Amino acid sequence: MASELEPEVQAIDRSLLECSAEETAGKWLQATDLTREVYQHLAHYVPKIYCRGPNPAPQREDMLAQHVLLGPMEWYLCGEDPAFGFPKLEQANKPSHLCGRVFKVGEPTYSCRDCAVDPTCVLCMECFLGSIHREHRYRMTTSGGGGFCDCGDTEAWKEGPYCTKHELNISETEEEEDPLIHLTEDMIARTYNIFAIMFRYAVDILTWEKENELPPDLEVVGKSDTYYCMLFNDEVHTYEQVIYTLQKAVNCTQKEAIGFATTVDRDGRRSVRYGDFQYCEQAKSVIVRNTSRQTKPLKVQVMHSSIVAHQSFGLKLLTWLGSIIGYSDGLRRILCQVGLQEGPDGENSSLVDKLMLCDSKLWKGARSVYHQLFMSSLLMDLKYKKLFAIHFAKNYERLQSDYVTDDHDREFSIADLSVQIFTVPSLARMLITEENLMTTIIKTFMDHLKHRDVQGRFQFERYTALQAFKFRRVQSLILDLKYVLISKPTDWSDELRHKFLEGFDAFLELLKCMQGMDPITRQVGQHIEMEPEWEAAFTLQMKLTHVISMMQDWCALDEKVLIEAYKKCLAVLMQCHSGFTDGEQPITLTLCGHAVDTIRYCVSQEKVSIHLPVSRLLAGLHVLLSKSEVAYKFPELLPLSELSPPMLIEHPLRCLVLCAQVHAGMWRRNGFSLVNQIYYYHNVKCRREMFDKDIVMLQTGVSMMDPNHFLMIMLSRFELYQIFSTPDYGKRFSSENTNKDVVQQNNTLIEEMLYLIIMLVGERFSPGVGHVNATDEIKREIIHQLSIRPMAHSELVKALPEDENKETGMESVIEAVACFKKPGLTGRGLYELKPECTKDFNLYFYHFSRAEQSKVIRGKNILRYFLLSDVMLCIMGTILQWAVEHNGYAWSESMLQRVLHLIGMALQEEKQHLENVSEESVVTFTFTQKISKPGESPSNSPSILAMLETLQNAPYLEVHKDMIRWILKTFNAIKKIRESSSTSPVAEAEGTIMEESSKDKDKAERKRKAEIARLRREKIMAQMSEMQRHFIDENKELFQQTLELDASTSTVLDNSPMISDTPLIALGPEQTQITEQRQIVTCILCQEEQEVKVDNKAMVLAAFVQRSTVLSKNRNKFIQDPEKYNPLFMHPELSCGIQLYFDAVQAKEQRRQQRLRVHTSYDVENGEFLCPLCECLSNTVIPLLLPPRSISNRLDFSDQPNLVQWIKTVSQQIKALQILQKEESKFSNIQCFGTNPIFVHLRNPYSESIKEMLTTFGTATYKVGLKVHPNEEDPRVPIMCWGSCAYTIQTIERILNDEEKPLFGHLPCRQDDCLKSLTRFAAAHWTAASFSVVQEHFCTLFASLVPDEKYGNLPSILDIDMFHLLVSLVLSFPTLQCQDFSGFSLTTGDLHIFHLVTMAHIVQILLTSCTEENGMDQENPTGEEELAVLALYKTLCHCAGSALKEIPSGWHLWRSVKAGIMPFLRCSALFFHYLNGVPAPSEIQVIGANQFEHLCSYLSLPSNLICLFQENSKIMNTLIESWCNNNEVKKYLEGGRQAISYARESNKLIDLPDDYSSLINQASNFSCPKSGGDKSRAPTLCLVCGTMLCSQSYCCQTELEGEDVGACTAHTYTCGSGVGIFLRVRECQVLFLAGKTKGCFYAPPYLDDYGETDQGLRRGNPLHLCKERFKKIQKLWQQHSITEEIGHAQEANQTLVGIDWQHL
Repeated sequence: MASELEPEVQAIDRSLLECSAEETAGKWLQATDLTREVYQHLAHYVPKIYCRGPNPAPQREDMLAQHVLLGPMEWYLCGEDPAFGFPKLEQANKPSHLCGRVFKVGEPTYSCRDCAVDPTCVLCMECFLGSIHREHRYRMTTSGGGGFCDCGDTEAWKEGPYCTKHELNISETEEEEDPLIHLTEDMIARTYNIFAIMFRYAVDILTWEKENELPPDLEVVGKSDTYYCMLFNDEVHTYEQVIYTLQKAVNCTQKEAIGFATTVDRDGRRSVRYGDFQYCEQAKSVIVRNTSRQTKPLKVQVMHSSIVAHQSFGLKLLTWLGSIIGYSDGLRRILCQVGLQEGPDGENSSLVDKLMLCDSKLWKGARSVYHQLFMSSLLMDLKYKKLFAIHFAKNYERLQSDYVTDDHDREFSIADLSVQIFTVPSLARMLITEENLMTTIIKTFMDHLKHRDVQGRFQFERYTALQAFKFRRVQSLILDLKYVLISKPTDWSDELRHKFLEGFDAFLELLKCMQGMDPITRQVGQHIEMEPEWEAAFTLQMKLTHVISMMQDWCALDEKVLIEAYKKCLAVLMQCHSGFTDGEQPITLTLCGHAVDTIRYCVSQEKVSIHLPVSRLLAGLHVLLSKSEVAYKFPELLPLSELSPPMLIEHPLRCLVLCAQVHAGMWRRNGFSLVNQIYYYHNVKCRREMFDKDIVMLQTGVSMMDPNHFLMIMLSRFELYQIFSTPDYGKRFSSENTNKDVVQQNNTLIEEMLYLIIMLVGERFSPGVGHVNATDEIKREIIHQLSIRPMAHSELVKALPEDENKETGMESVIEAVACFKKPGLTGRGLYELKPECTKDFNLYFYHFSRAEQSKVIRGKNILRYFLLSDVMLCIMGTILQWAVEHNGYAWSESMLQRVLHLIGMALQEEKQHLENVSEESVVTFTFTQKISKPGESPSNSPSILAMLETLQNAPYLEVHKDMIRWILKTFNAIKKIRESSSTSPVAEAEGTIMEESSKDKDKAERKRKAEIARLRREKIMAQMSEMQRHFIDENKELFQQTLELDASTSTVLDNSPMISDTPLIALGPEQTQITEQRQIVTCILCQEEQEVKVDNKAMVLAAFVQRSTVLSKNRNKFIQDPEKYNPLFMHPELSCGIQLYFDAVQAKEQRRQQRLRVHTSYDVENGEFLCPLCECLSNTVIPLLLPPRSISNRLDFSDQPNLVQWIKTVSQQIKALQILQKEESKFSNIQCFGTNPIFVHLRNPYSESIKEMLTTFGTATYKVGLKVHPNEEDPRVPIMCWGSCAYTIQTIERILNDEEKPLFGHLPCRQDDCLKSLTRFAAAHWTAASFSVVQEHFCTLFASLVPDEKYGNLPSILDIDMFHLLVSLVLSFPTLQCQDFSGFSLTTGDLHIFHLVTMAHIVQILLTSCTEENGMDQENPTGEEELAVLALYKTLCHCAGSALKEIPSGWHLWRSVKAGIMPFLRCSALFFHYLNGVPAPSEIQVIGANQFEHLCSYLSLPSNLICLFQENSKIMNTLIESWCNNNEVKKYLEGGRQAISYARESNKLIDLPDDYSSLINQASNFSCPKSGGDKSRAPTLCLVCGTMLCSQSYCCQTELEGEDVGACTAHTYTCGSGVGIFLRVRECQVLFLAGKTKGCFYAPPYLDDYGETDQGLRRGNPLHLCKERFKKIQKLWQQHSITEEIGHAQEANQTLVGIDWQHL
């Protein structure tokens, strides 16, 4: 560092280093006024050490500060060398039983769902692994940073508060001993002095507000004129704005500006310019001017460098204090005393208060440093935690107001410490009683929501952006209130009662402002113009839901409190209703001889509101009264006389009517805001305190008033009173041909009203109603959820209401009602309902699609009498009558079904009533009698019973028949019981009738449903077959064509003319002859058919070429300069191959521009397109050809030369070529001939269009493979084509091998077509390439095996991949044959080339085989193979000198040769099979023994491969010698370099840990490599090589081909040649990237116990690795399907398009 600083600074450094800490400390010990001494020391030295230049130099600063500034303090504190002093303190100190580890961002935290007092109690990973909770149900999350581990805190855990590590620290003596006893008197004094001075100094300097002068006691004479232009962070401006502004203001590069912006975002401030005042001021004005247009400007200050220096040291001091108090509890206690000691100014003058109250003025970095200090000091000392809590509560209002106006996130605000304090039960209770905390929180909350309407209700109408922002921040207060209430008191003191009720009063005030907010009026005529603001009110309701429930729970715990709360709530409700009748005139309703007084009110005309929290709270308290039986014990204490039932039910009823009318479509013109409100009213998040409580309130009302009156009011509110009170109203109604809509609306309203009645009567299933408890309630809930369909665990949890601890109570009961089905490779585990639970199913469960779970009052059996009321019977009768005379009226089946359900319910009630009634008592439930009476004289309507009997045979009621029969049967049974009960006890037979009858009822219900479903299915099937017929008629030709195509392809595969008993041989003179079938294909664009012939037009397949490193053994190899790179020889590391895959798709050569929507899943500039048939991504086309070898006519010569002769001949030909070339070059100098005289007799067999396609595809491979611009003439084009052919075959062979599938048995048609076309194309490509170039390639390749002095400097035998060499030699050989008149046919050439390469490969294997001696060797008999191998090995040793390892056994050698050469043979078999079209023998098509022998015979090799060497020993010995004498080989044998050994292992993705949290932990320890130890925000793991990257952040962007890309994209280019697979650790999702523009997210291989993935770690269930899913990802990678997978994902999901993949 020093060398970069100016020379004067270096001089200063030397003088500073000469300071002695010991001497300074000695001077201080003598001083009379210590504060002055220390301040002078700081004033002199701090500006010399900190802030000496434009850029911070942290290493140098820290080193000097420790030496000159902190050193003396440590000496002074210890009174001796701190190196001895501190360890002594540490030994004397008792280790704390609290863990207190502060979490870093992204670190895993664990909460036990069984033992934690609330969800905020968490453990760090180390404590968790050592605790009992790892065996419990736990939840895992990643920390946002800032909290700390609660291990050792007995108030946080119901059991197991200590992990094994902290358990050792619990002292035997229970009482708190004073930590100061371990320190000596004068050490206490010294510590006190130095802490007091330093803490005060740090607080003063950090809260100092002036910009260019220091506090007077720190000023020095002769100050320099150096300033900093300091830029501060805010949460308003984006990164881009800041970067752009900085580039303008301080003329820096974009890289520097990004650096500045990152630091500002991380630390909260950064100096962006250093110099004199003028210079900095100028930058400031530019920044302010540039950022003040849209929003408030960025905060910039020009500060004197000495102030910045002191502030930097102030922060260093606070960190130092934090580390010093770690040595001893005594020191911690002293620091707490210093911090909380009242200063001279009285209230709020302690240092801690000062810091807290300045919190929002400090920058991010300073805040986090002092918050950390508070946590490690005040919160770790139990005595001072209490005192600090009191200070915090006293200042609560100020702190929260600061937070609301500040714009930093909650985690950077001191207000965030509330979670550490309020969740401790003892502290919360103390703060409620002593500081009246509940009232403070609620009052503070109310103060921030100032907008009210005339009635004093909250008004969120015209909310500005700023107010909305404030509203979001104010919600954190509700969280605080939740923390305070979360642990419920067991014993109440009078003080606590008093303060809680005071808080309850404040809470009622809050609810009063919500009662009736956001009122709505029905729009008639035209649609509403602007959707009203509704979300704010619902957000408030949702946030308060748990608080309201918890308030009720608190009240339930103490009878006195409950009674008081009930009174208060009722009083407030009266106030809200005080304007009850104004403007709503009273009217009297009469029906069936009953009359009731009510008011005229129409939901569809007046204002109505869905928010009624006061009524609902009262309903909740009312349930508690009946549940705890307080109402029976102390009726005199309750104001029951004041209850006016009509008043209680009025508003909840309006609300339910509103829902019914919305359902009936009467409020359509009110837009979506109303639909959303109704949705949330029933939604699981709100219904517990909304819908459920409204039902309860109505039930309360019914139980307190005459049911007839209730029903009349209900009819009136539903606006149905007219219909039922005037006879024949329905008839008039339908005959007047009224508007269809109105009829429909009324029908829906009647249905909804009947549904409501069913709910009011039937839903008594919950604590406080029937004798059931909470678990029964949840069971019933789950049964009804699962009866819709099987559900995954997470869906079920979402569908059940959560309590304040985020628990639903589901796990305890789920086993009883459902079975779990494990997931397959995709999808997730599902719960299915156990069949025996279906009997508990109720079609009218009122949480279906509206709401699901209700607490209902113990109706004291009053509710059932509801069904007996005259008005109820009148309603039922009317509807049944409509059904009987079904033509005259408007009615609906669903209405009838509901009436039947109600009648059924009443009969069940009566039956139970009769069975349980004792002898003497009068039977009061007389439903059967009432329904058998005919109507009164004026109308003389038939009785309900009579009408049911009529309906029983009505043809139009097929589906309800069973239900009606069941009702009649039950009626008769009850009649029998009544008759017999008057004489004798119930006969047993009747009892069985009862049981059967209820079963029948269920059966009827199911049968009805099945009937409906059957009709619906038949209708749909009819529609479908109709559509099919149309389609086939329109596309007749198409169907015929497909049939023909099938026929023609099947002939190709059928090799019937083959005689079975001759062995199949793929190459060489013995090659099996087969007749090629005709191949006819159909073009998918124009549907024409055509035969594949040499001279026809080209037919092509769509193909996709991509680079690949999947087989690579060395990922770090890079093509440095693609323009000069020569890919002729493939290194065995296979560093960069080219992989193809195809779609079996034929297209005529017509390049039509796509006129469809713009696709983003492919990149047109790179020549990509989607295959028109199956939408697979493609970037080129490949022609369909006939087998190429059959075209150049084969001559069969019997005098086949042997290998030795052949090599000689070929070498002579090569020489002749060289001479010709020389002459030709002279010749062309004299006279320019257009063509080569040699080629005159050569006729190119292919048509023009095929030739064009050959060039097209060849160029595509070349372009993609080398990343260069296409150039048809480039000599490397043919090499790339051969290479891609070889690499693709190798990939497919590897995949088949890894999956242990046979070589030819299992190829899907896509891969089969791919290999066939690719091989044939590569074989034909020379006809389109320049002749001499291909000849030249052949000569060079041949020379690598048979040395030729003209070709020097070729790679050694160790550095060539033999299969690539084989393919290139075989495919370039024809160019040589064309001038050959000696009559060697091509096949002989193939065979000789193959033998030669095979031998070279064997030598390669033997040279690199690693010998591991094996004890079994001796017992193995040595066969001829083993002897032959040994002989060959000896020859090698002889050639290579003694450098080869000592001779292992022959058995071992032969084994390694066989294993090593197998992949090569398998690849060659595939290659020659597709090249020559010889079908594979059946033995290779299955997995069996002797694969090796079968392969050898198919490839016409001897099964003892070493015979090749023996047969051709003449030439082989010289060749082996030449191979072994290569310098590289010698170097390898002497240990000077590495080489690949065979068989090559398949590459796999990295191994992942089984438990996901260890990955999270690894990621939380990973810091961004570029921004100095800062934690990475999105750590991402490369699954190919295991590197952890810092993704999605500016700091790690790099430049790639001229644009900025994120770390992952950059990594794909080095690791996977543009394709990458990553795991985003914090989000737990897999990321696929291909190139810069394409990517998609993929399901991770980690599942929880319920078989679901948890992307985003929202649920926090423990996750474990699913091996099958990981294998699936690995297979996608090995098969090169990543790009295709991304293409499909982007086609399917348009949102993926908007993501900037290159920045990840």
